[in-house]
Amino acid sequence: MDGRRNAFGGRLVVSLGVLTGALAGAATFLVADSAVATRAAEPSSVIVEATHVPPLLTVDGERSDLSYDAYCIDSEAEAPEDSCDLVGSVFIRSGSTGPFSKLPLRSDGTAGRLVASVPEEITTPRKGFTYYAEIAAATGQAAVTLPSGGAWAPHQSLPLGAAIAIDLGRHAFGSSSRADERVAEVGWGDGSNDVGLEEGRNLTPIGASAFDVDPSGVVVVLDQAHRRVLRWRNGSQNPTRVPLAIAGTIADMALASDGSLYVLEFASRSGRTPLVRRFDSHGRELESTETAERTASQIRQGPLGPVILQQPSGQWMPAASAGSPIPPEVQRRRGRSGRPIRGGEEIVVLRLNNEIRVALVGPAGVRRSWRIASETALAEVQLAEPLGHDVVLVARVYTDDADEFVALVLGAEGLIRRISLDSADWAESAPLGRFRLVRGSLYQLGSTPAGAYVDRFDLEVR
Repeated sequence: MDGRRNAFGGRLVVSLGVLTGALAGAATFLVADSAVATRAAEPSSVIVEATHVPPLLTVDGERSDLSYDAYCIDSEAEAPEDSCDLVGSVFIRSGSTGPFSKLPLRSDGTAGRLVASVPEEITTPRKGFTYYAEIAAATGQAAVTLPSGGAWAPHQSLPLGAAIAIDLGRHAFGSSSRADERVAEVGWGDGSNDVGLEEGRNLTPIGASAFDVDPSGVVVVLDQAHRRVLRWRNGSQNPTRVPLAIAGTIADMALASDGSLYVLEFASRSGRTPLVRRFDSHGRELESTETAERTASQIRQGPLGPVILQQPSGQWMPAASAGSPIPPEVQRRRGRSGRPIRGGEEIVVLRLNNEIRVALVGPAGVRRSWRIASETALAEVQLAEPLGHDVVLVARVYTDDADEFVALVLGAEGLIRRISLDSADWAESAPLGRFRLVRGSLYQLGSTPAGAYVDRFDLEVR
């Protein structure tokens, strides 16, 4: 995951190149551009950290080199930053089955960078390759496996294939589309129909940190400051209040088909990983589980239950199945670069600088793909979802003094529809939780100094 600070409020924009529906996605939807890992094999003063940008989707002519930025620190040494050396290997195979071959990681002359070149016989035209890395202090005191599932859940790199090319050109700021309907609106405050606002990191206020919409159009906003959700049924002006036993910190949420809701609390307790709580529609807590990894950036409903984009691996991992929580070790072994969608497929998104690559991936590999270029700088991919036979993608575009979102409907012939949306992020929320796609309508969670709201944009082709 990469961060970029610019002039819109001086805030940090989280850019998940792997949304991948595996945004991240791997990002990236967020969709992350990189995975960062730290793990000690046993209690030790030595720490190993590594960062890697997985080549999730490749095009013809690209070199398939794997690069890891890694360092080793011994906190008890006189010069900790120069106190230990690193060794490592990549375990790689063509396709997704069969034994792994071992490739040594070597220094490329840049401090802290280890690289391995993928042999041509590994990168077959259709199957791509899967791999994981093990990096350790030369003394053996600390080591890291990336992704953390190792051979059970390796990174996957696939050829993008005959991608549909789309050139967005230079973005015209100031021409954002009007919403078809404002389906929910609430002011800041501590009243029964208000949403709480609290001062956040870097003085950016935090409020209404997440939302979701069910298939019938019911809107649910997480009012984490008041430890509750606010629910608007179709046409209602005032929300129903449902108390929740949550920590009251910034969080993401996802509605399940049975009416229950999952809350992913980003802030973990000391020495623990983030917590996922499940509540019924009345707010009664049903169960909870911890994530497999120390950081999580979003939770979404998959065909079999909620999945979470976790770091440092940058993979989507299942949190529950049929309402039963999945323990962390099993989550780790089921990590995927792509986010699962209906029909046994995955959606994979990779952002590389000012280009976004999107692919629908099935058992036989990439079924359809797009390659989107932009003259205006791109930040995070907020959403990548199938819509019938098409795909809807929402990404942030920005300059030094302006930013907006663009929503794209991608089809078999190219770009079907494009709309611009005000960034509307006066208050901080879950970094990748501002949009939902429900039955052909795009919903956006926005905020102003007066309060928070949810707008609906109809995406039917006109």
